[in-house]
Amino acid sequence: MAPTLALVGATGAVGTVMIDILNERPSWPWGAVRLIASPRSAGRRITVRGEELTVQALAPEVFDGVDVAMFDVPDEVSAQWAPIAAERGAVAVDNSGAFRMDPDVPLVVPEVNPDKIAERPRGIIANPNCTTLSMMAALGALHRAFTLRELVVASYQAASGAGQAGVDRLYAELAAVAGQQVGVRGGDVEKTLAASGLSLVDSPFPAPLALNVIPSAGSYKGDGWFSEELKVRNESRKILGIPDLKVSATCVRVPVVTTHSLAVHATFAAPVSVADAHRVFAAQPSIVLVDDPAAGRFPTPADVVGGDPTYVGRVRQAMDFPNTLDFFVCGDNLRKGAALNTYEIAEALAS
Repeated sequence: MAPTLALVGATGAVGTVMIDILNERPSWPWGAVRLIASPRSAGRRITVRGEELTVQALAPEVFDGVDVAMFDVPDEVSAQWAPIAAERGAVAVDNSGAFRMDPDVPLVVPEVNPDKIAERPRGIIANPNCTTLSMMAALGALHRAFTLRELVVASYQAASGAGQAGVDRLYAELAAVAGQQVGVRGGDVEKTLAASGLSLVDSPFPAPLALNVIPSAGSYKGDGWFSEELKVRNESRKILGIPDLKVSATCVRVPVVTTHSLAVHATFAAPVSVADAHRVFAAQPSIVLVDDPAAGRFPTPADVVGGDPTYVGRVRQAMDFPNTLDFFVCGDNLRKGAALNTYEIAEALAS
């Protein structure tokens, strides 16, 4: 009998992208699908592969008979309900941050560490943070060939990484500054926003995002570090299986709606050339190499949004650093960075 798949958080931002992925996949291993959300969304009708399904309210009994349950919900909801799904016999594939660093929960990117899918003593598999995930296909492929030793990353993260509130805020700010001669004096963007009724008190960001960049992402954790930066370090070590990997990250929020970008500085144990890296990237089915800087061809978020692959470009030998490459990566943070990787884990479980 074909397995049953459940999607928890079916009506949320990532859940909506997941519905698109379910409708687009060329193969279909599932016998049935259940859509689950909060009680306020229960009763909504959503079409999956031509069948109109009714969203069910989250409750223990909705997991009875479910083989794989994907969770696209906030941390606190996953922390409560993923163990319940596992107790009811489902494998929980969780896209929140609730279990990523739990030693009994594998943190999986199918292109990098698919063997970890079978090692799940709690019946839960975690999906990485979208920032880490955006570079993992590229780093994993290079690590297999040349052995990664050190990693320095600067991320340029889209507003959608802060949820729908981040997207709504960016659109509101862009509308407020459109046609205005602002950004030429300190504080005039903020004053323009305030004149339109947009206070920073009500914003998910600590500074204006329109016509600006903000060097903070996530919550402040002390000693100068924000949570997104610590996730890049800790999750990269766990996914790649390098517990002593040297990592430093600076995460920046930019006025892009969707698609995270990262500038990666990676040092390896073995010598590696640009030609070597091109061959490695070209051999990966989930990577698109766009690297002709002389012709102005390299990945940008505007080109990548809505796509499944990781896009890589600006590959170059690092100046003054042996065995080191610099390159630029773009990945849609709502698709591959969240929904698609979760689904690919679920699909691997089904097979």
